[in-house]
Formats: sequence, C-alpha cells, structure tokens
Amino acid sequence: MLVVKQINPEDTYQIRHTVLRPNQTINDCKYDDDFNENAFHLGAFLNGKLISIASYYEEQNKSFDGKIQYRLRGMATLNEFRNLRAGSALIEFAETILNDRLADLWWCNARISASSYYEKLGLSVFGDVFIIDPIGPHKLMWKKIAGRETNHSL
Repeated sequence: MLVVKQINPEDTYQIRHTVLRPNQTINDCKYDDDFNENAFHLGAFLNGKLISIASYYEEQNKSFDGKIQYRLRGMATLNEFRNLRAGSALIEFAETILNDRLADLWWCNARISASSYYEKLGLSVFGDVFIIDPIGPHKLMWKKIAGRETNHSL
C-alpha cells in the first residue's frame, strides 16, 4: 500500500542522488533552502520503503503573478517503482498542503524528459526551453492552486 507523508530534508538526499544527480556528489543533492521554515518535503512509501520524494519551497518566480508561490524541486521516483502513481500521489498531497497555506500557484523547472508527465498532472509550460548546467534542458512549468485567481506575466 502506498503511503504519503511529510519527511525530513535528509530523507530526500539518497533518492535525489540516485535518480536526479548520479554523476554528482551527495552534497550536490542538499539544497540551500531545505531547512527553510516554509519548505516541506514529502515521501511516498511502499510497504515501508521510501520510493518517491518531492520538496516544495516558498519562492517567487517573476514570470507569474501570485503573492504566495511555491517551487517544486527534486521530485524523483526510484526507477523500479515507476508507474505506481507515487509521483501523482505526492503532488495531490502537496496541493492539499499548498491550499492550506493559501498558495496561489506552484511552479518548477521541469526536465524535458519529465515535462509531458507534468502536463498530464495539469501543469502548463511557460516560455522557451532553457539549459541548467550540468543537468540539461528544462521547461518552466506552473499550476494554479484550485480556487485561486492567478495570471502569468507576458
């Protein structure tokens, strides 16, 4: 049975390293805002094993209107547990928290390889493809929190 709950930042590092940054050090998997008081980290567990993670940070992106914005960063699922809806469950859980925090929207810099997945979850692409070194091409994507009025800047 899949269970989603809040976890500590340190609990995310191994999956970040294994899935997102295998060619970098574990220290590269520690983000500056991991311990910020407005950040939260989620884990999806299958039979007690952490298989998927997501971290959210209160962070403004000037491309969007909205007083309270959160950035998704470091979302990953262990390869052998893909297609179990763990990522979708994390996003649904996060959107409940974001709604409770009165967030207007959330956004992410999505890897090109993950952008179609995010589109299926209701995110929209904003702008052109850009490069994040040393990771590669990304798209800026965003989603309004249900019931909130938000526009993107042009």
